[in-house]
Order: sequence, then structure tokens, then C-alpha cells
Amino acid sequence: MKRFFRTKSHLQLIGEADSGEHKLHRVLGPWHLTLLGIGGIIGAGIFVLTGQASAMYAGPAIVLAYIISGIGCAFAGLCYAEFASMIPVAGSAYTYSYATLGELFAWIIGWDLILEYLFGAATVAVGWSGYVVSFCKDIGVIIPAALCNAPFAYDEKLGMHLTGAILNVPAVAVVIFVTVLLVIGIRQSATFNGVVVMIKLAVILLFVVLGIWYVDSAHWKPFIPANTGEYGHFGWSGVLRGSAVVFFAYIGFDAVSTAAQEAKNPQRDMPIGILLSLAICGVLYVLVSGVLTGLVPYAQLNVPHPIAVGIDAAGKGLAWLRPLVKLGAIAGLSSVILVLMLGQTRIFFSMAHDWLLPRGFALIHPRFKTPYVATVITGGVAMVTAGLFPIGILGELVSIGALLAFAMVCAGVLVMRRTKPEAHRPFRTPWVPVIPLLGILFSAVQMASLPLDTWIRLLAWMALGLVIYFTYSHRSSRLHHTHTLP
Repeated sequence: MKRFFRTKSHLQLIGEADSGEHKLHRVLGPWHLTLLGIGGIIGAGIFVLTGQASAMYAGPAIVLAYIISGIGCAFAGLCYAEFASMIPVAGSAYTYSYATLGELFAWIIGWDLILEYLFGAATVAVGWSGYVVSFCKDIGVIIPAALCNAPFAYDEKLGMHLTGAILNVPAVAVVIFVTVLLVIGIRQSATFNGVVVMIKLAVILLFVVLGIWYVDSAHWKPFIPANTGEYGHFGWSGVLRGSAVVFFAYIGFDAVSTAAQEAKNPQRDMPIGILLSLAICGVLYVLVSGVLTGLVPYAQLNVPHPIAVGIDAAGKGLAWLRPLVKLGAIAGLSSVILVLMLGQTRIFFSMAHDWLLPRGFALIHPRFKTPYVATVITGGVAMVTAGLFPIGILGELVSIGALLAFAMVCAGVLVMRRTKPEAHRPFRTPWVPVIPLLGILFSAVQMASLPLDTWIRLLAWMALGLVIYFTYSHRSSRLHHTHTLP
């Protein structure tokens, strides 16, 4: 049993990352990393989930739901920052688990991260498709429904069934574009991300600064609507359920840690990128949700484009902003897809570097210096998933996968502080063990708020992962072989 819980020292991980043909280009500074974080965070959450969570669960108290989720993410973010500065290696929570909890836990968290990153990219691609179709309609270009919807759908009564659609072509197209960009190079990807982040930040700030003049404070009363008698539907239980739902909006800051091996000065810059991006986005979420629920009665926000509904409610004064919001959403969702796919390729790269996956996943392109095999495979799976399946099932899987990863990272800090107290930590999580324990608690509470079906899918996914590990990965593991990579 010991072989399943053997760990790699953080010095060994760093040494392996910076040697041989598997070395990545270190070209990212703190500004790039912060923009990657913002690019990964601001997307479907602010442009879609804000309205839905307000209408169905929290009412105007969606502001509190964002604050609760943000605090929970801050606890996890502090733990991520310690590990990212201490072990500046591609792989994020997978690598941290390998250094603290052992190979089996590293495999579990690596397999879990596929839910967050790969399926997350597919989920956002479906949302991107919806905004593109709507924008095209505004300018007189009609995309047939059969070519912009998933051929499969899920209903509690009907189960999985056919919709009559052929393929979600826009979702497939954006995944192909991002895949090509990621293969070409990390610098080009970071530059593209920076441009689209500036676009979506400008649109969001315009909405807040101009929209606040049209707010009707009567829409904020009651701030916490009375509970309907069912857990999670308004009242304080609705605020908690809402915080679990909008947690999806914060996913992405942890993807910064997957780029540690491409950062110029990771010991200093990784904590800056993680914590600064999380703080900026948390403030923006609170401002946007407050203005939105002040513009429109919360019951009217259960729509795919709540920001656009808020602009319509303001009347002619803000009508000119509607197309800009859609462009901002398209740009914003594009950067989220890029960051999540970047994260997934680096997870695959790290797992293959440890021989837990076929070594081809770790191949570096001789010209572009990117893990091109992992990138193409990630893009292929995301393309098929985004083209065929609906957003609902994918979104819930992404949330529970991310929450599990956050809890594991927080637990890893506790373990590492006990097993390696003397190790150099350029950034130290404050108030240990309080902060990591609170991070675990917040993650557990929000996981418990998700539907039972989501838990069943998570357990089925993990069971499949364990079958692969025990039949292939643990036999091939680099840790159990004496030879080195060719």
C-alpha cells in the first residue's frame, strides 16, 4: 500500500520541471498572470449566472452570495499562493497533492481537475455560442437552430433525449480557434487574453458607472426574500444555495497556478497573479450584482442574458450599451475558454511527465515550445463535448470538481506545514491552520448545497478514474521506475 502514498519532494519537482526537453518557456510576468486570472474568472458567471441565481435562489441578496463565495475562494487562494510560490511547476493542485498527500491523491485530484478545466471550457463555449447567436441575430444574421444547439438534452422527467439539433457549430468553432492559439505559443495566448480582458473590463465598468444612475432602490426590498418553505429557495438557505451556484463565477483564478512553469519569477509573481485577480473580480461581481438587481426586479432575471435585460430596463438612456455588452460577453467568454484549456493542457503535461498518463502528452513542440499533443487532445475532447451536450449538466460538474480541488489544496497546506516545516516558502498562508480549515469548510458546505445528481455523476467519474489508475497509471508511474525519461 505504501507505493500509493509515496510523495515527491518539492525540490525534486522543481528540478524535473527545469531540465531536459520538457522545459517550457518562462515569459510571463505579474501583469500577464493577473490578466490570466481575470480572464479565467470573469465570464459566464457575471454575464449569465448572476441573474439566474438571483431569480431562483437569493433575490437581491445575490450580493451576499457573491461575498460568501468570494471569501471561500480567498481562503483557497491564499493556500494556492503558498504552493505556487513554493512549487512553481505546471500542474496546480495535482502537483501540490503529489508533494503532500501522495501519488494516489495526486491522481484523484488530477482526474478531478479534468471536470473543472476541460468540461469547464466546454461549458463556457456553449455560453459563448449563445451570445454569438444573439449578436448575429441583432445584425440580421440568423444561424439555424439545428446548427447552434446541442443534439442532446437532459430533463428530470425525460432523462437524456434528442433535441433534433445537429451540432452546436459556434461552440465547436471557438474551441478550434483557442486550440490553435495555444499550440502557437504561450506569449501569443497571453497577449490575446490581455486584449479581450481589457474589452470586457471596459464593458463591465461602463455598465456599473452608468447603470447606477438608473437604479430603483425599491427593487432591493426585501433584500433577502422570505423562504418559500423549500430549502435553497430564498431566505438564508437561498443565499447559501446561491453562493454555491455563483461559485462557478470565481473558477479560473486557480488556473493561474498551472502557468507557474512559464512565469519569469514565479516565487514573487504567482501569489500576485492569484490574489490580485481574485480581489479585482470579487469587487466587480458585488458591484454588478448590486446594480443589476437595482435596475430589474429579481424575479425577471432568470434569462440567459441578464445584463442586457438590465440595460433594457434603464430605457433609451442605455440602449446604445446593449450591443457593447454582448461584444464584451463574447470577448469575456473567449478568454475564459483560453485560460481553462491552458490549465487543462498543463495538467495533462504534468501527469504525463510523471508517467501517470502516456508520455506523448508531455511532448513539447520543437518550434513553439508548447505541449502540443496535450493541447490538441484537450481541444478535441472539449470540441466534441461543447458541440453535443447542454450547459446545465456540464456547469454543475465543473463546480463540484473545482470545490473538491480547493479542499484538497487547503488540506495540502496543513500537511506540508507539518511534514516540511523548514521548507522555503516565498509566500506563506497567514493564520495557519485557521485559513486552510476555513477553506475546507467553505468548500464542503457549498458542495453539500449542490444537487444529488451532481454527486452521483462525480462519484461515477471518480470510479472511472480509479479503474484507470489501478489498471494502468500506478504500474507506469515514474516514481516506481529507476530509469529516466529519454
